[in-house]
Amino acid sequence: MKRHARLLQLSREHYGALKLARDARRAAESAEPGEVAALAQRVVQVFPVELDPHFCVEEQGILVLLAQAGQHELVERTLADHTELRRLARSLAEPDAATLLRFADLLGTHVRFEEREVFEAAQARLDIHSIST
Repeated sequence: MKRHARLLQLSREHYGALKLARDARRAAESAEPGEVAALAQRVVQVFPVELDPHFCVEEQGILVLLAQAGQHELVERTLADHTELRRLARSLAEPDAATLLRFADLLGTHVRFEEREVFEAAQARLDIHSIST
């Protein structure tokens, strides 16, 4: 399905998040302290510059729209994921393979959840608004 213009940039940003999740998983599974530390540092550096601003845009836009449409389960899960990803990113200031793996798994799952469920619900809502305006 073609993405609504308001979702296009967010959807593109998901590609970078999936790459980060893949790289973090590989480093965590290697259990090589140098790789774990390097990827943990990358997460700590990238998170406030790329991921957290992305989350804020979703929280102030898409999630508001979905809450107004009564999609509370989608909103609650998205917010819970964002909260946990923020917590994990902060904890990676002290590199740990298990935390890095948890971050990688949740980030990958979260991006897929947003693309398949959150963005699809938002897309339908945005398309309705586009027709009626």
